[in-house]
Amino acid sequence: MARIAFDAMGGDDAPAATVAGAVEALRSHGLRAILVGVESRIVTQLRALDVREDEFEIVSAGSVVEMDEAPAAALRQKRDSSIVVAAELVKNGRADALVSAGNSGALMAAGVLVIGRAEGVIRPALGGLLPAANGPTFMLDIGANTDCTANELVQFAVMGSIYMQRLGAVKDPTVGLLNVGEESMKGNRLYREAHELLRQSGVNFVGNVEGMEILAGSIDVVVCDGFTGNIALKAMEGVADFAFRELRKGVESSLASKAGALLMRGAFQGLRRKFDYAERAVAPLLGLKGQVLIGHGRSDARALANGLATAQAAVDAGLVEKMSNSLRTTPANASQPKEA
Repeated sequence: MARIAFDAMGGDDAPAATVAGAVEALRSHGLRAILVGVESRIVTQLRALDVREDEFEIVSAGSVVEMDEAPAAALRQKRDSSIVVAAELVKNGRADALVSAGNSGALMAAGVLVIGRAEGVIRPALGGLLPAANGPTFMLDIGANTDCTANELVQFAVMGSIYMQRLGAVKDPTVGLLNVGEESMKGNRLYREAHELLRQSGVNFVGNVEGMEILAGSIDVVVCDGFTGNIALKAMEGVADFAFRELRKGVESSLASKAGALLMRGAFQGLRRKFDYAERAVAPLLGLKGQVLIGHGRSDARALANGLATAQAAVDAGLVEKMSNSLRTTPANASQPKEA
């Protein structure tokens, strides 16, 4: 069983939602996370759920990094915060992974400054699973690095490919470079250079892909800089929210629409599940010496329990070790290892 350091103070509704998520993960998945945070508040929540505190290991932290705090300043001033203490557990080998729905900037900073980059990694990348026609698409970077080099984009492709091999059960993931057109000469200087390096990299590179292809189901891994990726991700989330709101208005507009919606209820529920952030739960920060997974600030107990299960799967798959072994080569020449 993986040892997962769980930031019990991270998230909009912490520690109520986080402790409930840890309890749900224990009951549903058999995962016993290490709860990191203000001990008295954690114990209060456990008792409210009629759970004995000795069912979990609790590691005390003296402060909390708030969601609106500047990451770098918070880490300097709050060395006893739950984020830093949890990262120290991973650094010191007391935990295999860190899961938090707290301040994402502070988590990324703690990942780099406390846990450390894996050998050969220039910059860690934040990845996200997106619903697509033939199974999820993994996109990275979605916000960790707003400015990137071509070599870094190649590393993102390698890391994304390994993630989909190990956790997505895709034998030879296809990799596309998000761009404004399919032709190799399209895009700015960075993306033209990245296209050439990816073509030589050894990953299963299929060329440039446009935004409309992200959810089409033909690409397993989509690579981009974090500025572009974050905008694309938020735009897709906004479109999905808008579509569901308009659909609800249409359904409620007449009795005939309500009757039709009742007949289509199963299809609608399946579509909503595809876009439900709680199903995808957490975004992995790849390229560190230990596994860090970042949840959405509004994550509820179910989302957090699913996030802990994802952390367990990442540890079981040896994700950190596999990436470390693959990224020791120079970025431009890094090749995707084929599964035996």
